[in-house]
Amino acid sequence: MNIRNVKSSDYKIIISVLNEWWNGRTMTDMLPKLFFDHFQDTSYIIEEKGEIIGFLIGFLSQSRKKEAYIHFVGIHPHYRQHGIGCKLYQTFFEHVKKKGVKTVRCVTSPVNQSSIAYHTKMGFVIEKGDKQVDGIDIHSDYDGIEQDRVLFVKAL
Repeated sequence: MNIRNVKSSDYKIIISVLNEWWNGRTMTDMLPKLFFDHFQDTSYIIEEKGEIIGFLIGFLSQSRKKEAYIHFVGIHPHYRQHGIGCKLYQTFFEHVKKKGVKTVRCVTSPVNQSSIAYHTKMGFVIEKGDKQVDGIDIHSDYDGIEQDRVLFVKAL
C-alpha cells in the first residue's frame, strides 16, 4: 500500500465512487473539489496497486493555531477492517503534530453509529452537547436546521 498526498486530479475518481462507498447515501455535496485544491499538504490518499482504496481530507485550523480538523474520511467497502483508516489517521496526526498541533477535531452525524464507534476507538472524546440521543451527546442544528452532529476532540 502507498500513502500520498491528494492531488486535484483525485477528485473526479473519489467523487465518482463516494455515494457507492456510503451505501447509496448522498455524500458528494459534502466534499467539494476545493479540498483537493487547497488542502493537499494535510490530505491523503491510500492506494493498492494504483487503485484508490481510501482517503482522508483534513486541514490546519486558521482560527485555532494549535488545532487541526478532519473533514472527511472514506474507505473502499472491500478494504474496511484492514487498518486503512488507522493508517490514514496516524499519517495525519504525525504530520499536524510536527506543525505544532495539540488537538484534532472532527464531526459526524448521529445516525452514523459506525463512525461514532470508530472515532471513540481511535481515542477521540465526544464533546458535551446540548442534548443526548441514545446516550450520545448531540449538538443541535450544528450544520443547519435539523442537521445535528456529534463533535469529537482528540489530544495529540
